[in-house]
Amino acid sequence: MSKKSIVRIVKELLAEFLPQNGYELWHAEFVKEGKDYNLKVYIDSAEGIGADDCEKVSRYLGARLDEADPIEAPYYLIVSSPGMDRALLTPDHFRRYVGCPVDVALYKGVDGKKSYSGILGERTDEYLILYADGEIRLPIPLIGKVRLQVIF
Repeated sequence: MSKKSIVRIVKELLAEFLPQNGYELWHAEFVKEGKDYNLKVYIDSAEGIGADDCEKVSRYLGARLDEADPIEAPYYLIVSSPGMDRALLTPDHFRRYVGCPVDVALYKGVDGKKSYSGILGERTDEYLILYADGEIRLPIPLIGKVRLQVIF
């Protein structure tokens, strides 16, 4: 089964459970790391996520996955918060955090730089707009990762 199919199944299994329990799915991925396969599920809520929340979702999802048995290879199920320095991955994530400080890592440099920090502006299909000493337009195909800054 493909990685995308596994993620789709996970989303289907959690579609009702997460909102009924005050959670939302931030991201899910099935990845090979070294010799191990990991099914990583990141959950969020308005109140934040603690260990008890991760355990609750892990027990529920683990039981549903055992019943459906969609994954042929042995794997580890990891349920976690996306963290304070969460990666912004979807258009909704970007809309939600407009006006917040972010760090942007690029695959290829723009104006001689491969990383930028600033205030998140609009994300279009072509550009991510960042404000740091003026407006900076970063081409979407060059963006490797966008993370919220953690400021204490």
